[in-house]
Amino acid sequence: MGTLLPTAVILSACAGPLSTLDPAGPAAGRVAGLWWGMLAGASVLMALVLGLFALAFLKRDWQWQARSDKRWLLWGGLVMPLAVLTVLMGFALWVGERLLPHPADDVWRVEAKAERWQWRFSYPDRPDLGETVTVMTIPAGRPVDVDIVSQDVIHSFWVPRLAGKLDAIPGHRNRLRILADRAGTFSGVCAEYCGIGHAGMVFAVEALDDAAFAAFAGEVAR
Repeated sequence: MGTLLPTAVILSACAGPLSTLDPAGPAAGRVAGLWWGMLAGASVLMALVLGLFALAFLKRDWQWQARSDKRWLLWGGLVMPLAVLTVLMGFALWVGERLLPHPADDVWRVEAKAERWQWRFSYPDRPDLGETVTVMTIPAGRPVDVDIVSQDVIHSFWVPRLAGKLDAIPGHRNRLRILADRAGTFSGVCAEYCGIGHAGMVFAVEALDDAAFAAFAGEVAR
């Protein structure tokens, strides 16, 4: 029972509207998987270092000099961390490639325009829908390409439960692919300090089911 409470507290910290460890889409799931992989790699390295640290204290009479100092430096200081970091880098590159907006069918497009200190969203495929402020509407279960632009300074578009973050840079257009597995409302923030109103530059992503999205788009659900 004594170990269950700390475990429950730790796991509860992994949830929440801005938690990258509570994914609601495949892109966020890959980011969370990368985080867990990096945690596992760091844990392996830390366990080995702590093991050697404990050995130095508990086995003071251990014949350290009988082993080659160069061997310790080579295997412990170079080979081991290089092997772990190479695996993690390969995994990160593999994940990153799958986060790119590859060609796909039935993609809904949104333009996210950042300005101090709010987000404006428009829908290039349906210009008649006009703009929405601080609320971006998308279809659930369908890929969405978000074109991210800035009207003034550098901002950063981030919906932790749906995807990683991507900067909004003046004069440049970045594209982020997101997909919500299910209908719901997901919190987003500006993740780049942009001035005194930065803390309040939040927005929401509303993922609608087929019927609700058809109503939003002004279409008759079939």
